[in-house]
Amino acid sequence: MALREIVTLGDDILRKVSREVTVIDDRTRVLLDDMADTMYFEHRGVGLAAVQVGVLKRIFVADIGEGLLEFINPEIIDSKGSAVSSEGCLSVPGKSGDVERPEELTIRALDRNGKSFELHAEGFLAVCLCHEYDHLNGILFIDKVKGAIVSN
Repeated sequence: MALREIVTLGDDILRKVSREVTVIDDRTRVLLDDMADTMYFEHRGVGLAAVQVGVLKRIFVADIGEGLLEFINPEIIDSKGSAVSSEGCLSVPGKSGDVERPEELTIRALDRNGKSFELHAEGFLAVCLCHEYDHLNGILFIDKVKGAIVSN
């Protein structure tokens, strides 16, 4: 496992749509492991999309303190409600802002072994999953900020 460099605002790759993963192999699992290590140990984040480490694949990891979640080819299949909360991003260091997201959602994805699963998420986990899902479509939280972007 290795720590990977985080791509930051200004790099065009962050605005590209990530490609679907067609083969889940050892390289995919190493990427997942590296992303988790990078998120936990290097930056202490709660989520990280593959594009944030320069890989245009529809993969992200998340952990809001309840254990690591891994998503390959995720799709948000349902969402309800709306709430505004403050967000930041490892790819937009030192900035935060209020973003409106669903209060709850259901997401479908593949795990590291290619098995399909669905997860219902509420509150902060729903926010985190929406944030990472947006990365896969070239969307950053700063595109959705309500009001001012704040420097931290």
